[in-house]
Amino acid sequence: MFCATRTVVLSAIEKSKVGSMERLQLVGDAVDALIAPDKIRRDFFGHERLVNTLYQAVKPDPASLEFYHVVGCLCAIGDAIRTKLNPNPVDISVVMGGINQLLDDSVEGVAIHEKSTPLIDLSKIDFEALAKRLKKAKHRNTDLEVLKAAIRAQLEKLIKLNRTRTDLGKKFEELIEEYNTGSKNIDDLLAFLRELSHEEHRHVREHVSEEELVILDILTRPAPELTTEERDELKKVAKQLLSKLKGLLVLDWRKRQASQAKVRDAIKDVLDAGLPRAYTPELYNQKCSSVFEHIYECYPQNGEGVYSGMNN
Repeated sequence: MFCATRTVVLSAIEKSKVGSMERLQLVGDAVDALIAPDKIRRDFFGHERLVNTLYQAVKPDPASLEFYHVVGCLCAIGDAIRTKLNPNPVDISVVMGGINQLLDDSVEGVAIHEKSTPLIDLSKIDFEALAKRLKKAKHRNTDLEVLKAAIRAQLEKLIKLNRTRTDLGKKFEELIEEYNTGSKNIDDLLAFLRELSHEEHRHVREHVSEEELVILDILTRPAPELTTEERDELKKVAKQLLSKLKGLLVLDWRKRQASQAKVRDAIKDVLDAGLPRAYTPELYNQKCSSVFEHIYECYPQNGEGVYSGMNN
């Protein structure tokens, strides 16, 4: 009944030939009908688990054979939805593999590298073409859910590189919640994707590396009002600080009090000499602590950490 009320006719899927184009089409239609919004998808997964549990319980009985095909259909649809969404991707390239067709007409020259830390170049997406394609897609629900999963994976990657971006994560989850209730639409989702693209390349516009941008963000979010000249000076401070610290991040530095003290002292010295007058003593102490927390979390030792292997 749950599937039927959502135009998913399980009997039609059962009767179709396994591996046929007809079956693939019917399963695709079923996925699109059940993948969104989130509540319908969660309810379907709940029904699927219950049916499968009951089937396994009566399986020793020959009578269970009567339900073999319908249980198989439900599991096939459920597996197809999970494959589309891929909720725990290793990296963005895995997720994007599921929407290559969706983005084929919208992205040019996207290079995905299996090694290091791959990131899709969002700046190469033709958002107008993508919007048109989404709006006329036959399986729009499926395409949108997979795109949302890709955005989430990309967002997680960016936040991992820079914790000051957590506000973008909160904004995205609020956007998805509003989208599910119908108060936001495809254009709002694509507007966020544009914002994400803008953020992804901000370090280039700031003329700093991704590592230096994090230090700059820590020092300026929040911070007193700064002039353009003062902000430019902070970029130099970030570069100088990272250069000095990397010589102190020896093997197991986080386990040694003396090594930690050297890192703390280096941070205090560089910030004391480089921060503009607008920074009060209290704000200076806060920034010293925040920078140390960032270094402690992201740099286990020299040559290792979140940014190892990055070409900035």
